[in-house]
Amino acid sequence: MTTQLRLEKVTPANVLDACRLKVAPEQERFVSPVARSLAEAYADPGTAWPRLIFDGERLVGFVMAFFDVRFYPEKPEDRPRSGLWRLAIAAGEQGRGYGRFAVDQVCEEIRRRGGSGVAVTWGEGEHGPEGFYLRLGFRKTGETSGDQVVGELSLPRG
Repeated sequence: MTTQLRLEKVTPANVLDACRLKVAPEQERFVSPVARSLAEAYADPGTAWPRLIFDGERLVGFVMAFFDVRFYPEKPEDRPRSGLWRLAIAAGEQGRGYGRFAVDQVCEEIRRRGGSGVAVTWGEGEHGPEGFYLRLGFRKTGETSGDQVVGELSLPRG
């Protein structure tokens, strides 16, 4: 992994490249296309934090975080959470640390905003992201959101 990794905002200059980003075919069932994610971010700008992942000048992925969302608004005991909404690393770019970098950056943004934990949901199955999230320290909560597993990671104070 190079030291040229960075997140950038989605802009008119890079939005078409962002929409062209594709994950490996066997992973398409686990993550929505970037265009859908950007539409959701546009519809909910107070919650969504979409960013592009660059290695030097090369676009290698997309990450979108959410802040202070209740997964189960019908349950009064449910607390607002912040976390990963979407993560897509381009086909052929996986295994180079880009996903870990993106998750670390989301964790830093949540910490900067005063949060102490990161939530994520994922679909189970072959070629799914479960192993990736578990290796990063996420733990299953025992909850589901729709048909997806809910995982959480505690952020150390610091």
